[in-house]
Amino acid sequence: MIERLFPCAYAESAFSIDYAKLYERGYRGIIFDVDNTLVAHGADSTPRVDAFLESVRESGFSIVLLSDNDTQRLERFTAENGLPYIPDANKPNPAGFEEAAKLLGLEKTQVVCVGDQVFTDILGANRAGIDSILVKYIGYYERGWKGKRRAAESMVLAIWRITRKRHRLHDIEIEGMAAT
Repeated sequence: MIERLFPCAYAESAFSIDYAKLYERGYRGIIFDVDNTLVAHGADSTPRVDAFLESVRESGFSIVLLSDNDTQRLERFTAENGLPYIPDANKPNPAGFEEAAKLLGLEKTQVVCVGDQVFTDILGANRAGIDSILVKYIGYYERGWKGKRRAAESMVLAIWRITRKRHRLHDIEIEGMAAT
């Protein structure tokens, strides 16, 4: 069942997604991963990231952060932006994703997960019945060796590109790269 590893769409970054189009499609909540999705691994939030998250909220979305990090790490990250979060999510366990949808007060069909890892963020969202957008991890272009997990993700994405079916996110425009 390799399809459980397939994202609904693929983007350059969380910052390049067309959120207006997501809203148009009926999405009202976003589950964001933190490390390598919004900031480099272990980094605190920045004014740029906080402004971005605020702009997403102002466009009508509710946001929750879902992370395998502990509470202390997420408290540091949310110190300025005040976002709700779920720590120690044990991704790809679907329970954290389901809890996030409940925290948002939305049906799963109104929620999309944005994350950088196929084997945690995408698989967990799919197992929970939540749509997903895979983003290139922060540092994607700077890193030479990507490791075994990232190499396996590349193979999954190659199969996804060949076999994927149309999805309601199929035409989300992403910085010069269509998700179709």
